[in-house]
Amino acid sequence: MVKVLAFDTFGTVTDWHSGVSAALYRLFPDIDGSELALDWRRTYGPALAEVEAGARPWTLLDDLHREALERLLHDRGVVNATADQINSAVHAWHTIPGWPEAAEGLRRLKRRYTVCALSNGNVALLTEMAKLNDFAWDFIGGADLWRHYKPASEVYLGIADLMRVEPHEVLMVATHASDLEAARSCGLRTAYVERPREWGTQHKDEPVNPLDDYHVTGMDDLATQLGC
Repeated sequence: MVKVLAFDTFGTVTDWHSGVSAALYRLFPDIDGSELALDWRRTYGPALAEVEAGARPWTLLDDLHREALERLLHDRGVVNATADQINSAVHAWHTIPGWPEAAEGLRRLKRRYTVCALSNGNVALLTEMAKLNDFAWDFIGGADLWRHYKPASEVYLGIADLMRVEPHEVLMVATHASDLEAARSCGLRTAYVERPREWGTQHKDEPVNPLDDYHVTGMDDLATQLGC
């Protein structure tokens, strides 16, 4: 029986593309904010992998984001960006909007389950995101708690350990197949959330994986399927 629901945040409960691209358009009006947001997001996986491989020491996501953005701006010929512009752009990841049904869906799920963020964001980032969007987390699991990034097993097994449950009593909820695959390898159950607009106008495949326990269209659909 599932007791704990663990949610990916970027893309699963929040619309990172709309939020980040809007900030970039405002801060750097001479470049395509949507394209920059997409390229910025693509640096995410390789940067986390470097940390997990030991190629660099533990580094907060905010700092990884900052390094990547400075590099991407330089490649676009933006060499005079101010510290305030860079900091404001990095902070945009703290304030991205939730998907329309996310907050209410989480409140429904909270009535029956323990609901946790389980994200590669840090605790401060996720706390600010939660306050802005009224996400009613019972617990905020940021990567800085374990000093590991998903898909490291320390994260998935870490949330089960902190909640004092067995891995199979945790349902990992995400819109990323790789996240769910890693969670299953640690013994967690999984729910795939369709987010076809996660990458803005770019097409995103939404495959049905029979290994997932649930395949849902949003937090409201998950709440219904779980009887909340």
